Amino acid sequence: MKNILMIGIGLIGSSVALCLKGKNKELRIVGFSENIEELIGAYQHKIIDDYTQNFKQACEQADVIFFCTPVSITLSLMPKIVHFNLKKNVLITDVGSTKGEILETAKEVFKNKYDFIGGHPMAGSHKSGFIAADINLFENAYYILVPNDGVSAEKVAQLKSLLRLTKAKFIELDASEHDKMTGILSHMPHIIASQLVTQADNLMEELPMAKKLAAGGFRDITRIASSNPKMWVDISISNRYILIEEIERWINELGGIKVKLATGDRKELYQFFEEAKKVRDEIPVHKEGVIPGFYDLYVNVPDYPGAIAEVTSILAKEKISLINIKIMETRDDIFGILRISFKNEKDLMQAKSVISTQSVYTCMIS
Repeated sequence: MKNILMIGIGLIGSSVALCLKGKNKELRIVGFSENIEELIGAYQHKIIDDYTQNFKQACEQADVIFFCTPVSITLSLMPKIVHFNLKKNVLITDVGSTKGEILETAKEVFKNKYDFIGGHPMAGSHKSGFIAADINLFENAYYILVPNDGVSAEKVAQLKSLLRLTKAKFIELDASEHDKMTGILSHMPHIIASQLVTQADNLMEELPMAKKLAAGGFRDITRIASSNPKMWVDISISNRYILIEEIERWINELGGIKVKLATGDRKELYQFFEEAKKVRDEIPVHKEGVIPGFYDLYVNVPDYPGAIAEVTSILAKEKISLINIKIMETRDDIFGILRISFKNEKDLMQAKSVISTQSVYTCMIS
């Protein structure tokens, strides 16, 4: 398992490549993409060892093939490689966000000839492309594996051994379990957030002042609506049957809430909000899940010149990278709230520590 082929070198493919290449120098990582500029960029950033646009040759030389493309593209490419002269013991896997269609296609095209193990690393970023590749992206995240029928435990162990270089935690599921969980916990929230933003857009046209009010908490709770539209069309279509079922449930549940509001049933409404709060509060904080987490630090800063620069200079001195910074509120005679976003929990906790010890400002993690 020395020759690794990454089909697609976006965020996930490039991050997997960095993990493997950075931890085992004996591995040779080759990238394939129809975008030559993407390949050259990944090569120049030393994410991959080599690149090619000869798809057939790349597949035939590989010991392990990673499909790191959108589900629809993976589905179109899988039937092609079965006609190549692949190595007998080649191991084929993917990193797609849905697993049902992938596993059905793998079962049909590979049969018992080649070993296919579906995969889905539960990690991501709000940035995309090889330029956002992160060697620590999968550390302590869940990496779900869905072996095809007939794949031996030995082959699964081989893939786990390779992927341990990512420092992820493995879970084995079947395709239907995976798609139902991700449908409810990831895909539905993206649809809901996008619909909320669409409704807000209609409101902003009617009442322009709404845009200013949406700049606070509303913008935060709909952050995931900023995700790549092309990617989410692909995911939604791939998982459409589960999403249709969940949307029907959602409509029915909203109908029940509508009735409670219409009748002014305070007791039922209280139970609804109380139960939601209880469940939400029991969800682990800052653990990797199906939606990439936001690692935000809130800093009380006074409204005077240089306060923000003081905070950022502390972070720069300690070589702590931030990915976003926002002033939540700055008014005369009131402490403002500075929200600083980090890419992982380690940076977040380190930032909280150094700002607390090297300044007079108080910090809070939401």
